Amino acid sequence: MMWYGGWGWFWMCVAMLAFWALVAWVIVTLIRQGNRGRRGDSDAQALLEDRLVRGEIDEDEYHRRRDLIRH
Repeated sequence: MMWYGGWGWFWMCVAMLAFWALVAWVIVTLIRQGNRGRRGDSDAQALLEDRLVRGEIDEDEYHRRRDLIRH
């Protein structure tokens, strides 16, 4: 059977590739969203440590904010 003059196979391949690309995109998006929640505190801690090293905040301010992040 020649569907659309032989272009049927081409469009089936394109549709199959698009389907699997969509499935891969959904999986990657779900994994990234799951990691985002766990990484938040460590990112804030790292930013706080960078500010301490650069001298933007003093040690007392660092400890106060670190305790806020942890609790």
